[in-house]
Amino acid sequence: MQRYFVTPEQIEGSRIVLAGDDAHHITRVMRMEAGDVIVVSDGVSRVAEARIAAVSPGRVEADAAEWLPMGGEPLWSVTVAQSLPKGDKMELVIQKGTEIGAAAFLPFESQRMIVQYDGKKEAKRLERWAKIAKEAAEQAHRSRIPAIEAVASWKRLVARIPSYDLALFCYEKESGGKGLREAVAARARDGGWDGARSVLLVVGPEGGFTEREAEEAEEAGAVVVGLGKRILRTETAAMVGLACLMYESGEMGGV
Repeated sequence: MQRYFVTPEQIEGSRIVLAGDDAHHITRVMRMEAGDVIVVSDGVSRVAEARIAAVSPGRVEADAAEWLPMGGEPLWSVTVAQSLPKGDKMELVIQKGTEIGAAAFLPFESQRMIVQYDGKKEAKRLERWAKIAKEAAEQAHRSRIPAIEAVASWKRLVARIPSYDLALFCYEKESGGKGLREAVAARARDGGWDGARSVLLVVGPEGGFTEREAEEAEEAGAVVVGLGKRILRTETAAMVGLACLMYESGEMGGV
């Protein structure tokens, strides 16, 4: 069943109003009419199976037939901190990361990143990324759209590390040492985790992290980990690390 996200203000009682791109998709792409059923989420606390009541140019009105539980969300809240990669790789990280279960994305600048970040284009870039996350969340039948934060400096990223239950710093030079699973298990033993928890997954750029960056992250409380014996592309590392965390949380039949 086709799923759409709206703002909380678009739901008044049992009446739901969809406009803009969503209305266009319903009427022009899906060719739905009055009587057809869709699923609508406000991305906060309400999900409804709704029946379309009226269709007009640029506007679709639907009535909530049944309120559903907020399903499709992982137990662990994982933020993917991705050093800005070149080209459209960040779009791929956001799209696939949303499908896998990321709760948020935090792009950041690091010393060896190849792309030249242009702050003047940030608003347009964030708008594009938000649209990709929304479409991926709809496709994956999630109840929430992952948050996408503004591009952070390296200093700001490091300052955020202590605010998470666990921060994992993916470092290629750690490929033969401590792995992600070992770090998660150690944190569980030390902290006695129960239920939901917040995790920061830090992934470097194409050029990798410097030794000093690894040291600063570790000093701030991050656990430096490897993702196996092979060297992964930056966009691959984000997906592999996230999938491993979903497994360890029990999302895919793990612990």
